[in-house]
Amino acid sequence: MANVVAIVGRSNVGKSTFFNRLIEERRAIMDGSVHTTRDRHYGYAQWSNRFFTVIDTGGYMSGADHTFAHGIREQIQLALDEANLVLFMVDCIEGPTDLDKEFAHLLRKINKPVFLVANKSEGLMAEMAASSFYALGLGPPFPIAAINGSGTGDLLDALLPHLKELPITEAPSNKLPRFTILGRPNVGKSSFLNVLLDEKRSMVSPLSGTTRDAIDTPYNRYNKKFILTDTAGIRKKSKVRDAIEFYSVLRAVKAMQDADICLIMIDAQHGIEAQDISLIALAQRYKKGMVLVVNKWDLIDKEATTGDSYRKHLLHKLAPLDYLPIVFVSTVKKQRVYQTIEKGLAVYQNKVKKISTSELNKAILPIIEKNHPPAVKGKHIQIKYCTQVTGHAPTFAFFCNHPTYIQPNYKSYLVNQLRSHFDFEGVPVQVVFKKK
Repeated sequence: MANVVAIVGRSNVGKSTFFNRLIEERRAIMDGSVHTTRDRHYGYAQWSNRFFTVIDTGGYMSGADHTFAHGIREQIQLALDEANLVLFMVDCIEGPTDLDKEFAHLLRKINKPVFLVANKSEGLMAEMAASSFYALGLGPPFPIAAINGSGTGDLLDALLPHLKELPITEAPSNKLPRFTILGRPNVGKSSFLNVLLDEKRSMVSPLSGTTRDAIDTPYNRYNKKFILTDTAGIRKKSKVRDAIEFYSVLRAVKAMQDADICLIMIDAQHGIEAQDISLIALAQRYKKGMVLVVNKWDLIDKEATTGDSYRKHLLHKLAPLDYLPIVFVSTVKKQRVYQTIEKGLAVYQNKVKKISTSELNKAILPIIEKNHPPAVKGKHIQIKYCTQVTGHAPTFAFFCNHPTYIQPNYKSYLVNQLRSHFDFEGVPVQVVFKKK
């Protein structure tokens, strides 16, 4: 990946605020508490016709006093390995700290351009305080204010000689399919992502709430390209206790809204719960394609019919949303993880599928002829023809003489017929009736 800029530094110096400013979105969670960001967080930015990828990282810490200390340092090192440029952010108000000096010593050892970014330089005194960072031995500091953008232009201008001019084909694209991994806390979402990418992309811990942001990762392997998003675990609203978890859930729901395909993950040992069903219903309301991923399948005592029985039980609980494909996986044993992606891509093709009007009418009109919609209030209903129309999910318009009299059960009948004749596994099918 060309033109990768990593933002590093200790906690609460404004890395996520600056990240959000560069990508022009409020994607990373910003909070006054330490270690709000834990995983690497990717976004795309542009300056003077130069595209580059930005990586937000967790706050650097020494020792092991914090539960996630080792994992955060590991994520920072991965970001440094991947980056072409490094922005080392410090705090003008607090001045150089022992932790800044320790981290600067590590950065002086890497053979990459490092820019010292002195944040929170909103006032004259703070801007003057930026000069104290010369002592870190990383060159002149760039005073900025990430909260309002002051000084950002001068910093980005200084980066330009180190950024390659990318062909338009290599510029970041928003047209790739988006797969979002969703589920309750501790069902294995981050482990699934790490196995799929064969790297420690997200931190994994038995503690709930380890993942906070919605983490986007481009996937480009085996001739398959898409964006894969890991999200925070979604609990019932009544169980959300703090502001960070509240915003984590908002980010997860936003990732669902942006997704083409939702990989809904459940714990095989706990089975499907009310919160899982609510999550699936929400994805269906947003017209998303879905794959139900049953993780930790290796922990289930199995017989020859266990899989079929479990599948039937899930579909019964999900009715009428029983059109979802189900994949049984084990991230620990690395079983059927790639099969999940194959199924997700198949569902994506179902979601974007277009059926010609002639093919559609050839299959559906004879069925309607055999089973007419029931008359209502003495009105005989005649459906003339149908066609596929533009929508977020496969949507079909049926033209008839009395559209308002079509009953819900007949509408469901037509949806089932469309599913049986055309493969729409994993996607909601919409049927509308119009006056002819």
